[in-house]
Amino acid sequence: MSFTRSSWISCIAAGLLTACTSQGMPESSSHGLPGSNPLFSEVFTADPAPMVHDGRVYLYVGHDEAGTDQMFNITEWLVFSSDDMRHWTAHGPVMKPTDFAWASRDAWASEVEEKDGRFYLYATVEHDSTDPGKAIGVAVSDSPTGPFVDARGSALIRNSMTKMAAHSWDDIDPTVFQDDDGTAWLYWGNQILYYAKLAPNMIELDGPIQTLDLAPYEEGPWIHKHDGTYYLMYAAIDRSVSDNEQIHYATAPSITGPWTLRGMLTGPGENSFTIHPGTVEFEGQWYFFYHDASQSIDGLEGAIGRRSVRVEYLYHNADGTLQMVAQTPEGISIPPRLSSNP
Repeated sequence: MSFTRSSWISCIAAGLLTACTSQGMPESSSHGLPGSNPLFSEVFTADPAPMVHDGRVYLYVGHDEAGTDQMFNITEWLVFSSDDMRHWTAHGPVMKPTDFAWASRDAWASEVEEKDGRFYLYATVEHDSTDPGKAIGVAVSDSPTGPFVDARGSALIRNSMTKMAAHSWDDIDPTVFQDDDGTAWLYWGNQILYYAKLAPNMIELDGPIQTLDLAPYEEGPWIHKHDGTYYLMYAAIDRSVSDNEQIHYATAPSITGPWTLRGMLTGPGENSFTIHPGTVEFEGQWYFFYHDASQSIDGLEGAIGRRSVRVEYLYHNADGTLQMVAQTPEGISIPPRLSSNP
C-alpha cells in the first residue's frame, strides 16, 4: 500500500473486478507456463506474503476489487499454496477485516507466522470510530489455510499509539521476523518505520515502540536472514528514479541494527504506483515476490487497486549484498542459475 497525500488525490482506479477464485481450484499464470508472471490469472492480488510450512509455500495476498471510483477496495485475504513454486492451489479467503469486531473495512497488507503449531495473521485494517485510522490486528488459526479468528479482541497497534506521523495511515504493512533464539519482532509503518519486540505469546508487545530512519523509506517492510546477515526490504520513492515506488534494502549484523543502506533492489512495478516485497527460501533456493498492475482480467485493466502478484529468483552475493532483481514475464518458469554469479 502507499499513501502520500498527493497519491490519494491523483491515483484513482478504474473499472470493476468481477472475477473470483474458487476454493481448492488450481491457479495458473496468465502466460500459461507454470511459474511465469503474473502468477494468478483469475483474480487480482496484491501485497504478497510467503511462508513455508511442511514442504509447501503458502502465499497470502490481498484480493484487489477496486471499482470505477475507488483507489482501493480490498475486502478479504486469500491464500494459495504450492509444493514446487510453479503450480498453485487456491484455498479461498482466510479472513475478512470485519472478522475483527473492532474493525470496519480494508484488508490491506498482511503476513502469517507459525509458532508452536499455530498460525498468526498480522493484518492492516481500518479501526472503527473508537480509534479511527489504520490499525494492525492479529488473528490465529490451527491451519495455514484458516479460518483465522481474532486472537486478542482488540487491535495490537492502534493509530493513537503512534503519534509521529501527520496522517492516519502510518500503522500499516506489518511484518514479523522470528530470530534464531525464538524472539519475534514486529516491523510496520508508512513514511515512518516502527518496530517493537513481540511477547512469546505472539499477540502482545514486549517492549516500547521504536523507529528506524531509513530514508527514503515509504512502507512495506520485509525481513529475512541469510548467512548471519539480516536483510530489510521496503518500498521507497527515489524520485531520481521514478515517482512510483521501488524496492530498496538495508543489511545489518543483528535484527536491531545498525542498518546499512544498500540502495535499490528492483525498480517500480509496471503500471503501478505501489510495490510490495516478500521473500522466502524453499528447497535451497531464494525467491522474491512483488506485485505490479500490468495484467488485465476479463477485460478489466490493471490499476492502482487492481494489481497482480509476481515472483523472481533472488540471489545473495558473498559480500552480503543482493543482486538486482529484474522483473520478467518468464519469472521462475525457467531454471535458476547454478551459481549466484550473474
